[in-house]
Amino acid sequence: MITPNFDFHVFICQNKRPEGAVRECCMSKGADKLLDHMKAISKELGITNIRINKSGCLDQCENGIAMVIYPQGIWYSVKTTEDIDKIVKSHILKQETVNELLI
Repeated sequence: MITPNFDFHVFICQNKRPEGAVRECCMSKGADKLLDHMKAISKELGITNIRINKSGCLDQCENGIAMVIYPQGIWYSVKTTEDIDKIVKSHILKQETVNELLI
């Protein structure tokens, strides 16, 4: 059996709702840019034990852009590239939860 070579599997919501939908969507808040930023900073820092993926709706629409990191099952609300930087530098590099960003 081949096992994955990463310790963290990150899902960032990339759901897009139609114009005028009742609930907000993460894509309208810039989720694609934050996903790209997380991939870039992880690469820049030489992090190789991580997989960062797009996800469909994580049903946390009202909490900002939803992110979940496995295998820990930690859920974050991210709004800025600075939030992403905090998560990468604390959660990924130091295995420390970023409490102020928890959902």
